[in-house]
Amino acid sequence: MNKKRTEIASLGEFGLIDRLTANFKQHHDTTLCGVGDDGAVVTTKEDEELVMTTDSLFEGVDFDLTYCPMKHLGYKVVTMAVSDILAMNARPRQLMISLGISSKIPVEALDDLYAGIRFACAEQEIDLVGGDTRASMTGLVITATATGVAKKGTITYRSGAKQHDLICLTGSLGAAYMGLQLLEREKRVLADVANPEPQFKGYEYLLEKYLKPRPRTDIIDLLEEEGIVPTAMIDLTDGLASDLMQLCRSSKCGARIYLERMPIARQTSELSEEMHLDPVIAALNGGEDYELLFTVPLSMQEQVMRLGVVDVIGHITAEQTGCYLVTPDGGEIKLKAQGFPEQEA
Repeated sequence: MNKKRTEIASLGEFGLIDRLTANFKQHHDTTLCGVGDDGAVVTTKEDEELVMTTDSLFEGVDFDLTYCPMKHLGYKVVTMAVSDILAMNARPRQLMISLGISSKIPVEALDDLYAGIRFACAEQEIDLVGGDTRASMTGLVITATATGVAKKGTITYRSGAKQHDLICLTGSLGAAYMGLQLLEREKRVLADVANPEPQFKGYEYLLEKYLKPRPRTDIIDLLEEEGIVPTAMIDLTDGLASDLMQLCRSSKCGARIYLERMPIARQTSELSEEMHLDPVIAALNGGEDYELLFTVPLSMQEQVMRLGVVDVIGHITAEQTGCYLVTPDGGEIKLKAQGFPEQEA
């Protein structure tokens, strides 16, 4: 049975936008004007500060439509935008989505994309307030621009970490990377198979972490409930090593993280062994975990541990000491932003 295929040209730009955005619900009274005008209009309360971020995903670079369902891709786009807002210790409020669309994509595929966006927006209570569509000669391009708010005095930057601060991490590391490796493996193995049946059993967690990562809004809520304002924070999109080094560069500090404290999920370790990969390398350099890495004063250790969903993996050191991974025998491995870490004698 052939699925219905509607060409984008049959709707036109404005007809397409109307179709894709028709069923989005408004969640915030700060959204004064959303989709349907030349610009969105939002307001903020006097005791709040506005945060804005933007990110893009490119087909063939950031995602592969061979194995990335459009609904999951839509959800992931929202997580990408939301995660940057959360990394500022703020809460997301509004979202704009702009698309570069190639002629190979039918309207029904975009319906699925926006179904995923709509589900994520409803889950996170975010208002879709606009965007744009353009023709693309290089595949699908998705740009998400988000706004968020935080109470004055609570926004957290990358630049606030101080010596002796604890380095805290949410969730596990390397799972998204291993989910991608699994998908790529099955794509290669089944490339010439008429009715492919990929083997994913036992690795569902890894697939979800890559295809449908959830933003850590719960952590921001828990931090507020516990009265904790991190000294510095960043979301993990490029891998622990790279993102920690970015935070340290902004804060003009060094760091020591401990191998035995790094949270690596069982499925990540099992698939790494099966594929002859090092789970530590996946954890350090995998990327797209969308977890939060933050620092707090040493005096807040008990409060952080009470959260129950955060691992303390190290501490901040003086800038001249650099950034290192400490092994169980006391050895130190210098962190690198990409590739294998460099062993020092």
